[in-house]
Amino acid sequence: MASDAPAAAPSLGEEGAALRPPEKAGHDERRRARRSRRYRQDVRWSPYAFVAPFFLFFLAFGLFPLLYTGWASLHRVELTAPTDMEWVGLRNFSRLLEDEFFWNALQNTVTIGLISTVPQLLIALGIAHLLNYRLRGSMFFRVAALTPYATSVAAATLVFVLLFGRDYGMINWALGMVGFDHIDWQNGRWTSQLAVSTIVIWRWTGYNALIYLAAMQAIPNDLYESAALDGASRRQQFLHVTVPSLRPTILFTCVVSTIGATQLFGEPLLFNGGAGATGGADHQFQTLGLYLYEQGWVNLHLGRASAIAWAMFLILLVIGAVNWLLARRLSKSA
Repeated sequence: MASDAPAAAPSLGEEGAALRPPEKAGHDERRRARRSRRYRQDVRWSPYAFVAPFFLFFLAFGLFPLLYTGWASLHRVELTAPTDMEWVGLRNFSRLLEDEFFWNALQNTVTIGLISTVPQLLIALGIAHLLNYRLRGSMFFRVAALTPYATSVAAATLVFVLLFGRDYGMINWALGMVGFDHIDWQNGRWTSQLAVSTIVIWRWTGYNALIYLAAMQAIPNDLYESAALDGASRRQQFLHVTVPSLRPTILFTCVVSTIGATQLFGEPLLFNGGAGATGGADHQFQTLGLYLYEQGWVNLHLGRASAIAWAMFLILLVIGAVNWLLARRLSKSA
C-alpha cells in the first residue's frame, strides 16, 4: 500500500549543489584540487626546508673550510700572504713524518688522553650509579654534576693554575702537610700532563655521568628484579646487569672523549700562559691542537698547519672506523 507520507526534503547541501551554477561548481572543484596539491607538496618538501639551514651552515663553516684546508696543505702558503700559494704536493705531510715536534705532540696527546679519559669515565660511571638511586635532592646533585661542564674553559684553567702553583698552590700546601716536597707541576713532563688531565677530568666527568644516568634509567626494572630473585647483591647487579646494558653508551662516551682529547687545546694553552703555544719550555705538554696553532698563527706557516689539521682528521677517521667495528661486534654478540 502506498505511503501517504510526503517525500523527504532535499538537504541544504544537496539543495545548494542543485542551485549552484555549473561555473561556480567547477571553480570550487579546481580550488579544492589546488589546495590538495599544495598540501601534498607541503608534506613532501617541508622536511627538507626544515633541515636546509643546517646543511647551509655546514657547507659554509664545515665542508668548505675542510676542503680549503686540504687544498692549502698541498701548498706552501704563509699567513702574511694567504693568496700566494706554491704547489709542493705532499711535502708538508712528509715533513711531519720527520718532525720530532709533531711526534712529541702526538705522544703528549695520547698520554693526556689516556690519563684524562679512563679515570673520567670510571668516575662518571660511579657517580651515575649513585644518582640512579632515589636520593633526597637528586635534582640538585644532577645540576651540580653538570656545573663544571657549563664553566668557561679559561676560568676553570686559571683556577687550576692557582691550585697547581709551585710555591703557593693549595695542592703543594696539602702535600707539604703530609710530608711531601713541593712539586713543580708546570715544568715536569708527567706532572704537567697530569695537571692538564685533571682539568679535563673535572670539566667532563659530570657531563658523562648524566649520559650514563640517562642510559641507566632506560634499563628495564625486570632485569634487576630477576637478578635480585637469584640472590644477586647490588654490586653483582651493577657488574652483571648495569654494565652490560651500558655497553653501547660506554662505547659512545669513549669515542667522544677520545675525539675531545685529540682536539685538546684550551686547557694546555692556558695552563702555562708564559709558554704560549709551545706547551712548556721543553714542549712537555704540547698537544696536536697547540702544535697546529703554533705552526699556523705563531710561525705563520698555514700550509704546515693545514697538514697537521688533516693529520688530526685522519686520526679521527681511524677512531671512527674502530668505533664502527666495535659497534658491529657488540651488535652481533648481543
